Amino acid sequence: MTTTASTTSLVYPYRYDVVGSLLRPDTLKDARGKFAAGKIPADELAAIQHDETQRVVTAQADLGFKAVTDGEFNRSWWHLDFLWGLTGVGHYDYHQSYKFHGEKTRTDNADLVGKIAFNPDHPFFKTFSALQAMAPAGVVVKQTIPSPSMLFRDNRSDNWSQFYETWDAYLDDLAKAYHQTIEHFYELGCRYLQLDDTTWAFLISQLNATADDATAHAKYVGLAEDAVRVINQVLNGLPTDLTVTTHICRGNFQSTYLFSGGYDVVADYLGQLHYDGLFLEYDSSRDGDFSPLARIWNHDTHKRLILGLITSKFPDLEDPDEIKAKIQQAAESVPLENLGLSTQCGFASTEEGNHLTEDQQWAKLKLVRQIAQDVWDC
Repeated sequence: MTTTASTTSLVYPYRYDVVGSLLRPDTLKDARGKFAAGKIPADELAAIQHDETQRVVTAQADLGFKAVTDGEFNRSWWHLDFLWGLTGVGHYDYHQSYKFHGEKTRTDNADLVGKIAFNPDHPFFKTFSALQAMAPAGVVVKQTIPSPSMLFRDNRSDNWSQFYETWDAYLDDLAKAYHQTIEHFYELGCRYLQLDDTTWAFLISQLNATADDATAHAKYVGLAEDAVRVINQVLNGLPTDLTVTTHICRGNFQSTYLFSGGYDVVADYLGQLHYDGLFLEYDSSRDGDFSPLARIWNHDTHKRLILGLITSKFPDLEDPDEIKAKIQQAAESVPLENLGLSTQCGFASTEEGNHLTEDQQWAKLKLVRQIAQDVWDC
């Protein structure tokens, strides 16, 4: 992210872009299961992961995408595997499923086991370098990691006072650890990084639910303000040729969701964030209308909003004309040149994946590309 928006031109996100995760193939799922059971060594799992990642990188490039991800094949959860790799974060059993509608998750979670710090041996650095080597010439590698706000939610920071005298000191360390982590990704060659975040959808739900309870409402206002503060601390001062975006999700597990509500109650906070782009979920009536977009964009000609109008949860293909009409409707709030298109989320935020086939996944991404090329002639 730039220290001042005017110092860099808008390159990413592209008009059509991959959010992040892709469906895990059975070969990889099987290998992970065998490794967990002690039936194959780590190097055999790594070889299978490498081959399957190379396959989906090639598939994304063949579909015409200018930025590719590793499908998040290096992790089991979209967020926890990264958080566990930070110094000061441990792994514990939450003993509860995350509250998705109609589906039960595994019960892994993360918590503080010491002061938060940058880990120069974070395993994601190795897999990023491997991904760089797989990408065809002229194709950009996009690295996805969870937002730092994901560490002060869902009981993950309940014991912060064991390690810090003040909450602010904890948040400062968290921001510093993330900033240094992103700087190291940059040193490894990363020029496009995305912070995935369900915190804003959580806040939408809670701010709406507590609208008539001033005390409870103030708690979530404080969390929103903390999220803005920490995220901007992370982003400020990064190299000017590094693009950082965010993806805002309402939950994505086996084709179901966690949260509902439009962006209106968090639009002003989102408008303060120093991102180059925001991927915004817009595939169902649970997401509200486009009226908050102007406040999220906040007249920043450098910033691009990517509309997640194509669902990754279900296989049926959307009507291209209906999607184009929605894009034009959104352009009444934000200039068309500052918009783009994607699926509403990835296809497998956890290794279980959504309820569609790999062929249906590629058909969804092909549709994203075709519609974007028609709308923006890109």
